[in-house]
Amino acid sequence: MSEWLVLAIAMALVCALVLTITLIRHRRAADDEDTSEPPDVIEYMTMMVGVVYAIVLGLAIAGVWEARGAAEDSVRREAQALYEVTQRADVYPAAVRDRIRGEVDAYVSHTVAVDWPLLTSGESASAEGGQLLGKLRSDVTHQSPATELQAQAYQPLLDHIAAADDARHSRTQSSESTLPGVVWFGLLVGGVVTVGLIFTLQIRRSGRELLLAGLFSALIVFLLFMVWSFDAPYGRDGFDSAGPFQDLFPATAVAAAR
Repeated sequence: MSEWLVLAIAMALVCALVLTITLIRHRRAADDEDTSEPPDVIEYMTMMVGVVYAIVLGLAIAGVWEARGAAEDSVRREAQALYEVTQRADVYPAAVRDRIRGEVDAYVSHTVAVDWPLLTSGESASAEGGQLLGKLRSDVTHQSPATELQAQAYQPLLDHIAAADDARHSRTQSSESTLPGVVWFGLLVGGVVTVGLIFTLQIRRSGRELLLAGLFSALIVFLLFMVWSFDAPYGRDGFDSAGPFQDLFPATAVAAAR
């Protein structure tokens, strides 16, 4: 099921629930109940709870946004380093150059086809990717330079492989959820309490008040959905977060995604 469909259903259900409870409460209100103005203490408490929840929600959004940005940067650095390896290998003989590029393609194919479904599901990347990168490093390390040009390209090749390895470790370590369970508990309970405070304000059945109540409830659901969506650094499904690999290795990445 699409994430946007889940969001639409959740927003519709919460809005319907809030409006239904509001209408039922208004019909069952006593004839002598004063619904003109809520007590001052309720307005103050509602305002304070809303402000505190807005701060917590804003910090959660900032945290997951920063984590996703760091994950995307790791993917970009890894793909760029591997691309530089394939380009700098051009100074080697055809057999060596093709072997190095073939090992890079094998690593990219494994990363997109095997590791990415694991990352988007919140699992750890497979150990085979590290083995493929280690084989690439070993082959380049033991390839003695035969010319001055190869000697100049030798150390940069090793540096780029080391950079790719470092970026890979950063990528695999940031695949899990950013927010701990206790934070999610606070966000969900706080959302329920914040929406529930609508009923303490003694709103009536006027179209304007019902519209505002529905929009406020939908906004809370949307913000929680946004936190949940960004809480997965590489997305919930698909290969969109593997964009740098698809851009720099189009043929290999597209074939692996199939």
